[in-house]
Amino acid sequence: MEAKRIDINDYVLSGGGFNGESYDCKSDSSVMLKLYFPGKIQQPLDEMTLARKVYDMGIPSPEPGEYVVTQDGRYGIRFHRILGKKSYSRATGDDPSKVQQYATEFAQLCLKLHSIHVDRSQFECVKDRYYRLLEANPFFTVQEKDKIARFISDAPDTDTAIHGDLQYSNAIFAGDKRYFIDLGDFCYGYNLFDVGMVYLCCYLSGEDFIEEAFHMPKSLAMRFWDFFAPVYFGADRPLKDIEEQILPYAGLKTLIVERDSNCPMPAFRAALKSIL
Repeated sequence: MEAKRIDINDYVLSGGGFNGESYDCKSDSSVMLKLYFPGKIQQPLDEMTLARKVYDMGIPSPEPGEYVVTQDGRYGIRFHRILGKKSYSRATGDDPSKVQQYATEFAQLCLKLHSIHVDRSQFECVKDRYYRLLEANPFFTVQEKDKIARFISDAPDTDTAIHGDLQYSNAIFAGDKRYFIDLGDFCYGYNLFDVGMVYLCCYLSGEDFIEEAFHMPKSLAMRFWDFFAPVYFGADRPLKDIEEQILPYAGLKTLIVERDSNCPMPAFRAALKSIL
């Protein structure tokens, strides 16, 4: 796919994350740009391809437009912009009194996503993705990697949709419409590989990170999980049992965090205690 050259001066910065920044088009309010940081070429191309496949499946997500490149060599994707959107994390931070409502809606969205069966020939298996991340990780010992690989292998095999980066900032709403965004890690497999990220973002992440990334105090993020879990897992299950089950899957996200930060993350590794 050939990238279309654009002028970054036609856009205004609207947000940022680990891998890049988002921009709004100055001349067309229906267009937004996700621009990756310098040096990242394959990643936006892969996300563009995945985003189109996911959109064509009917999963609610912004329609991808074009694969683009700026004059200084940064690559990105243009999407149809969802006007008036708000993420579930931002909405919760702005109005903590609605934490139960937003956690419930987000849980219902996740349940619906995780019920969708996908064509295995079109997407990667979540286990294969974690095997690849595990092999590339320079911070775990060989013995630790063997134990983690066995845990991954023993997890159930399913063909249902996995967002791949299921943060509550990656689901948005505008009016009565709901969407998932940032689908560059979309794949298929056992749902707990996905839900582990929700727990990590609500309970395992530090106060400063939660404040910066999700616009709320950690105490509110923890309440979000406490309302999310009974809706997703069932109100009859004790929260302690749910957390014991989800903890090692949250710990597996260490492989993603360490890949992006390029350093060991002891706080997240502690969640892998039952595996290691």
